[in-house]
Amino acid sequence: MEEPAESEYIARITPEDCHVTKPKAIQGILPIAHTPFTADDAVDYPSLQGQIDWAYSVGASGFATGMVSEILRLTADERLELTEKLVQISGGRGAVIMSVGAESKAQAIVYARRAEAAGCDGVMAIVPISTALPSEQVLSYYRAIADSISIPVVVQDASSYVGKAISLDVYVQLLNQYGPEKILFKPEAAPIGPNLSALRDASSGKARVLEGSGGILLVDSYRRGIVGTMPGMEFLEGIVALWKALERKDEAAIYRLYFPICALVALQLQAGLDGFLAVEKYILHKKGLFTTDCRREPNSWTMDEETRLEVDRLLAKLAEAIA
Repeated sequence: MEEPAESEYIARITPEDCHVTKPKAIQGILPIAHTPFTADDAVDYPSLQGQIDWAYSVGASGFATGMVSEILRLTADERLELTEKLVQISGGRGAVIMSVGAESKAQAIVYARRAEAAGCDGVMAIVPISTALPSEQVLSYYRAIADSISIPVVVQDASSYVGKAISLDVYVQLLNQYGPEKILFKPEAAPIGPNLSALRDASSGKARVLEGSGGILLVDSYRRGIVGTMPGMEFLEGIVALWKALERKDEAAIYRLYFPICALVALQLQAGLDGFLAVEKYILHKKGLFTTDCRREPNSWTMDEETRLEVDRLLAKLAEAIA
């Protein structure tokens, strides 16, 4: 059967389809949900349920999808089904933020409207990555998404993985036009810390910023005024403990927890996005949350035995620090 055109998807969504409850606050610890796959490359929804239930049990404030959810490797149908399933699985326990970034405004609007209709509390979008867009086109892209829905939009600069860095001027213009309740930011362009401070200062402290370093820059980012963090799921117990230590200003606990997290993330960084995915899925499978550690192909890197052994040693160190 031929797939409906994007315009048909948009036309199907009416105001009555959209949830009417007030969206939950986008703040605190919002890990990025991984997409588990079966051995035959289908989305493993029982494992997805287990992952989300576990995340809430260890202290997550909600969750999001993003680059490490392998969103760009899913089919359009899979993305739309994942949106619906994740809202159902969450069951109102916390904020749900769906990644809607795409290569065109039309695609992003479809994903954003479907996310709102499903009951998501916000959306997050990277810029198109197939071309280096000028700032005015980046601004137009985010305006199109923001104007198409009533829920908040997290502007994600994923240039540490893909694409081109978003300029500070774009951030400020979006914030001035829509306000801090509608537009939030997840800036990942290097240098992350100074860029966070620049956005904070340029917005007179109004910008609501989420960090996404996986934990390796969480302490520095927290001290610069972020409202939340979006780590992977794999070290979530450690991130929760670290966030609580930061909130109570327990300097000894902060660094006891922070150092093994940094060492673990450093191992992931050596191979870019696939480095994160390989380690993350290995750990979630090791925890018994996923039935496999399969990633959607193609992949550029597979974790070797020596890396695996070091990951296991560092996981033990992190467990000691948490205890």
